[in-house]
Amino acid sequence: MNVAVITVHGCPMRQAGGKDSGGMNIYILEMAKRLAARGVQVDVFTRHHDPLDPQIVMFAPGARLIHLPAGPPSLDKSGVYELLPQFTSQMRRFCIANRLNYDIVSSHYWLSGLVGMRLASEWGVPHTTSFHTMAEMKRRGRPEEAEVAQRDGSEMNIACSADSVVVWTEHERTAVAEYCNVEPVKIDVIPPGVDLTRFRPMSQRQSRDHLGYGDEMNILFVGRLEPLKGLDNLFRAVASLEDPTKITLNVVGGDENSQEKTRLQTLASRMKLTQSVNFIGSVNQDELPYHYNAADVCVLPSHYESFGLAALEAAACGRPVVASDVGGLPAIVKSGATGYLVPAKQSDVMAERLCELLQNDVLRSRMGDAAREHAETLSWDRSTDALLDSYRSLVPAPAVAAAPAAGG
Repeated sequence: MNVAVITVHGCPMRQAGGKDSGGMNIYILEMAKRLAARGVQVDVFTRHHDPLDPQIVMFAPGARLIHLPAGPPSLDKSGVYELLPQFTSQMRRFCIANRLNYDIVSSHYWLSGLVGMRLASEWGVPHTTSFHTMAEMKRRGRPEEAEVAQRDGSEMNIACSADSVVVWTEHERTAVAEYCNVEPVKIDVIPPGVDLTRFRPMSQRQSRDHLGYGDEMNILFVGRLEPLKGLDNLFRAVASLEDPTKITLNVVGGDENSQEKTRLQTLASRMKLTQSVNFIGSVNQDELPYHYNAADVCVLPSHYESFGLAALEAAACGRPVVASDVGGLPAIVKSGATGYLVPAKQSDVMAERLCELLQNDVLRSRMGDAAREHAETLSWDRSTDALLDSYRSLVPAPAVAAAPAAGG
């Protein structure tokens, strides 16, 4: 089977935590590698995000990343919509020039869905799509945040025309079915996984020594720096604790010179948290487990999350998680067992739960053990097998053999 994966705005090889780079990128990379290990030929198409990007990167046997020129590399996703015709043309041209055949097109995020919808129709092959976060769900969490005008209508068209929609949780399945008026039978729930070898419990003391940390209580946030992630609320919760000076909040993720980082630094200063909040920036996947293991508690204060991969990574490292009770986070955080779910935007409740965990070593340990046990049920291999089954249901064996040439 040959699969064309489309991720126009986000390159899966870029370091997670930076601009337009998060859980979706990790998901695409991990699934592509594991599909290739199962004999599937995978080509991942994205824009050039750096002038030095080579056109083709073989990142695993049978899995390639293909960069296509479409607008300036520095452009963020808010400007990508206008470039979709150019990207579609470049992808079509590349496939014709290289005589590529695909049996299925898999798109990620609505921008890529528009490309996938067009090319799958031209090639006469199935199209499966994943939104990762839909505009309506994002708007419910943060109604004041503006969206590209074409997004809502595009998402509905993509969902209705796709042969299948892959979502991460039952919550997302219900949302897609209701909002896009799609039959639930066309929606496959396939949760992401976690690398249980990389993200595993390690010595907290050794992890802190590795990172140069002291003995103060350590709260950890991992994710992109954007308003939807709810860091304002986390800052308020930390500021209301009895003695914030004895606590360090490590913020992992974000671009060094982003406007959001500057805004959050100003907010931390205004709340007298300058000595407590440590902006670390994005780190590579090999370093990330040390940050989880150095922490006492991990927090996801998001206004909305379709899943929340950072919560699963923290759980795999044996750390309790305090998270907003939104989106797909209840699928990871079992409130009262592996951590706590709190109402979104209620910093007082978040502060209470943080205080409870920080003051009780036995509770943290018990919840951390339970978190690891739950994470062990969500491996990448299990996710890949489910996705491959979904693909096979759309591409019967005889159809694979007779798949037309792309662009033919």
